[in-house]
Amino acid sequence: MIGALWFTIVGLLLVGMAVGGSVLQRLPLTTTMLYLAVGIALGPAGAGLMRLDPIADVAWLERLVEVAVLISLFAAGLKLRAGLTDKRWITPVRLATVAMVITIALTALFGTTVLHLPLGAAVLLGAILAPTDPVLASDVQVEHPTDQDRLRFALTGEAGLNDGTAFPFVMLGLGLLRLHDLGAFGWRWLALDVLWAVVAGLGAGWALAWAVSRLVIWLRLEKKEAVGLDDLLALGLIALAYGLALLVRGYGFLAVFAAGFALRREERLATQATGAVAPPDVHAAAITASEFDVATNRDTAPAYMAQAALGFTEQLERIVSVGIVLLLGGMLGRDALRLDSLWLVLALFLVIRPLSVLLGAPMRGAPPVQRQLAMWFGIRGIGAVYYILFAIHHGLPDPLARQLLPLVFATIATSVVVHGVSVTPLMKRYERLRIRTVRRRILPDRRRRREVL
Repeated sequence: MIGALWFTIVGLLLVGMAVGGSVLQRLPLTTTMLYLAVGIALGPAGAGLMRLDPIADVAWLERLVEVAVLISLFAAGLKLRAGLTDKRWITPVRLATVAMVITIALTALFGTTVLHLPLGAAVLLGAILAPTDPVLASDVQVEHPTDQDRLRFALTGEAGLNDGTAFPFVMLGLGLLRLHDLGAFGWRWLALDVLWAVVAGLGAGWALAWAVSRLVIWLRLEKKEAVGLDDLLALGLIALAYGLALLVRGYGFLAVFAAGFALRREERLATQATGAVAPPDVHAAAITASEFDVATNRDTAPAYMAQAALGFTEQLERIVSVGIVLLLGGMLGRDALRLDSLWLVLALFLVIRPLSVLLGAPMRGAPPVQRQLAMWFGIRGIGAVYYILFAIHHGLPDPLARQLLPLVFATIATSVVVHGVSVTPLMKRYERLRIRTVRRRILPDRRRRREVL
């Protein structure tokens, strides 16, 4: 009976989102907010149909959230089509490194002085909450691979990178709690957890995607083989990149993001070399020809492979996010409404995030509205859920875990609500300002051309 009820609830939720999704886009609401509300209604704070203990159920919860993050990171990498020499990369890299370190430091300071946490637990809390989320931040990310908007590119790149770059500081927090070996004076942490793990993760993902994409394109162009299973190709690349990175003791999150980006890079280089259609134009080509012809054509094969992988992972990302946010709502208890959670949320959203962006990635030369939105849209979500579960699975003592869990869950739930309510009106206003700016640049050029003629 319980199983039938669950199927009915999930079915109604999915059908409702499919039917009413376009309506939500016009309202200050997001689908994630509704998933969270349903999860809370089903959880211990509501009907009590779903009772999860993040400590007792940590093993399978960690794996489930891990898969969700991996899918989102691969999709984020596939969305970013700019070359590494493009100046637009400066902002997301600084957001994912300098600004993130500032966020961790300020959060740790708040944790020790206001929340009275031990230093290790405070650093761990900062590392858990510092990364922005590649799953829940889709409304502020690039809308397609050829999207040139600087703000959307910056937020997409930040969300893709900092889920991996936060890992060394998670390990530092665990080390300060004596749950991980940092080495004398931290040499082991610096050498292995920072330098080697970052380089190995990025290198493993990049090399694997480069080799696989070249092999698949060669098979399609020369042998007319390996066509029609791009969904398996995407899943295989995610699993291979993650597994290979872990085997060489690198960060798997960075490897998966790098794999998605490397796959997109191969498409970009091939498209520029042949002067062929670029995404999303390849979908228009697929309408007028068979998928086999488009997938094996020298002009469209790279773009078709990358776009098919992106389309599949985006669909999978939406489905997985439903389950994860429902589970998050089911794990939210009344203890998340504590006063210390409120102070942390206010400090993180109104002080720490703006300061970290201002100091770490000031976006010089960008319009003020872009800097302001980058300061506001530090969306926390599924990445933070994974990191707290990872810490619990690696020996975080129960008293500390019970103290940190409400803080983390309250921050994520608040982010889902406040950023969800504000994203539609703020991004609509931003798009109007952007269009107005473009028109101001175009009209004088047209007037000058008429004067010359």
